[in-house]
Amino acid sequence: MSAARGDRPDLPRIPPGQTVAQNWPVLHYGEVPAGTRPWRVRLFGAVQREVYLPLEEIQRLRSADIPADVHCVSGWSLLDNAWTGAPFTAVEAMARPLPSARFLMAHAAGGWSTNIPLTDCRRPDVALVWARNGVPLPAVHGGPLRLLVPHLYLWKSCKWLVALEWMIQDRPGFWEKDSKYTNLDPWAAVRGREKQTGAPAQGPDDRPA
Repeated sequence: MSAARGDRPDLPRIPPGQTVAQNWPVLHYGEVPAGTRPWRVRLFGAVQREVYLPLEEIQRLRSADIPADVHCVSGWSLLDNAWTGAPFTAVEAMARPLPSARFLMAHAAGGWSTNIPLTDCRRPDVALVWARNGVPLPAVHGGPLRLLVPHLYLWKSCKWLVALEWMIQDRPGFWEKDSKYTNLDPWAAVRGREKQTGAPAQGPDDRPA
């Protein structure tokens, strides 16, 4: 069973309108970041302690591999994944967020971002991941480090993760600020992909959210 629906065994494994991808599609906006070495992630915002975590330190927080399917808003689902990563809650504990923090902004290399309610981030299957099925994530899929939020559409699983910002009040990220991204739940079947202008929007999943 996918960890993303582990608390809802009544749900089908494949959400309505999705098809199973045989290979992991490569989708992104703009260029794949060249990256910087050593890679590190900044923890900041509504926290008691601002932290810069090198990738190696994050990897020392490793949990057991996380079984989780992922679902792209453009209509494909990638099944039978075992993700290797550090639990979000373990990373969050190092920054000690303020009790008033309610939202998270995940920032990617290149200036991309996506906002997520903290209640969604604090699930046991949400993690900072660096490998899938025992293989390090390639750059085109967000390597060396991406966020994994498997119960939401994949654009919330921010690629090329360089910062996590805790927020008291919500604000839109890169993909959300000019679009009606009203639905994040793949099982709701209504994608809400329409731009404010009424023109169809390209699905941002698995791009540098």
